Amino acid sequence: MTAFVLVSGPFTDGWVWEETASRLRVAGSEAYPVTLAGMGNRQDEAGPATDLETHIEDLVRLIDGIGAPQVVLVGHGYGLHPVLGAADRRPGRVARIVSLDTGLPDNGEAAARSVPDPEVRARLGDRAEGRIAPPLPGTWSRWGSTEGVPAEALERLERLAAPQPAGTLTQPLRLTGAAASLPTTGVLCTANGSSIELVRMLVESGPPQFRALADDRMRFFDLDTGHWPMLSVPEELAEVLRRAAAGEGHRVTVPEQVDERPTHLLPFLLDVPEVPCERRGRVDLHLPAGPPPGDADRPRPAVVFVHGGPVAPDQRPTPRDTPFLLGYGRYAASLGAVGVTLDHRLHGIADFALAAEDLAEAVALVRADPRVDGERIALWFFSAGGLLAAEWLAAPPPWLRCVAASYPALAPLPGWGAVEPRFRPVDVVGTADGPPIVLTRAGREHPTFAATVEEFLTAAAKNGAEVEIVDVPDGHHGFELVDPTDESRARVERAMRSVLGHLRD
Repeated sequence: MTAFVLVSGPFTDGWVWEETASRLRVAGSEAYPVTLAGMGNRQDEAGPATDLETHIEDLVRLIDGIGAPQVVLVGHGYGLHPVLGAADRRPGRVARIVSLDTGLPDNGEAAARSVPDPEVRARLGDRAEGRIAPPLPGTWSRWGSTEGVPAEALERLERLAAPQPAGTLTQPLRLTGAAASLPTTGVLCTANGSSIELVRMLVESGPPQFRALADDRMRFFDLDTGHWPMLSVPEELAEVLRRAAAGEGHRVTVPEQVDERPTHLLPFLLDVPEVPCERRGRVDLHLPAGPPPGDADRPRPAVVFVHGGPVAPDQRPTPRDTPFLLGYGRYAASLGAVGVTLDHRLHGIADFALAAEDLAEAVALVRADPRVDGERIALWFFSAGGLLAAEWLAAPPPWLRCVAASYPALAPLPGWGAVEPRFRPVDVVGTADGPPIVLTRAGREHPTFAATVEEFLTAAAKNGAEVEIVDVPDGHHGFELVDPTDESRARVERAMRSVLGHLRD
């Protein structure tokens, strides 16, 4: 007999699991919907000291009192933090961890980092005490898609929501690693933007930390619903949980390749010469080796290359020291421009504001350099870094001569509710008299990225924005590393010529 411990997200308690738990019990399993201290009918138990550790201890006591030799711990949203903490304390009692439409947090990460509401994040950033009010009626979709939730269940969710003790969200999750090898299943809700296909793309071409999703202990299921499957599809969720407990599920694997290095360490597709490089804090300036033709004193134009992410804060080498950005920076310098690369702080999808600050500081530093013509600057965005283009398109300065983007996200991907509304290039393209745009498309792009590009192009055409499209028909996301073909090389060369041409006009 399998015993399931069911832990829900913020502002909720055990009632949300009622139907799923009932179906698990009918199928012969034990089910323990959890109401944590300070939540639901335990609201009076919350005090100034109620934090994540309080909830971890709640779960440890529950596990210790269950007669079954092992349990399956199911964490939804915030609930995954205490689930992982309890598994770390009692790894021998845990048969499997199930992450329900929630990314696995890292050791030392507080739940506040992934809070999707920017106003709540701002309050938590001030070391908030007391309790955080639940979402207002009609705003729950900010915390995850409510698609499929019946009206009466949504009304009950709003009515029974309880304030969340602030300390549960701000206290970092501390793990010893004792549970690191436990089998783990991700249940991905496609209407909230998660899917097995998206996991596959992240494993194959995303930041290196996502390679852990291809570990043999990981399995995945898709559920065609929003972020609250215990309310929208309780019967289907119960069946998926039973299958997960049995070890079923899809495994994502790393594709076989001749070069066994991680994708981000594969060589750049062009053989470009090394050039002088100066490091200035977060910023590197790749400098042309000789003086400008015909005028030794004339400052150079500059191209600022903006990487995507999220990138783990401890990733080494950092983006600017990877073959990818070294290749682009040196390539621009070899053609007579200053190639600028930077490490910005896009460590999670809630960090675009920090990344935008870093980019603005980098641009100011570059424009102030006497070797750079501050009136001839281009910005070139990659992947999810494309969201950072929005503010430059909404209010383009006169010195911004070109905006380039390669296989970008030009609107937040489904489920990226933590991204602030100002980072939506699709909403602002063509609304101001801005510079020309050079857009490189990968023909084998992931559908979620491709959809944002098509939305962007539709808006650009409607608003009269000038967009040059460079197509790589057989290219994948990150084709400069994973598809080093003659076609790919030709398209990179074409895009660079176009960007530099706009700088020299």
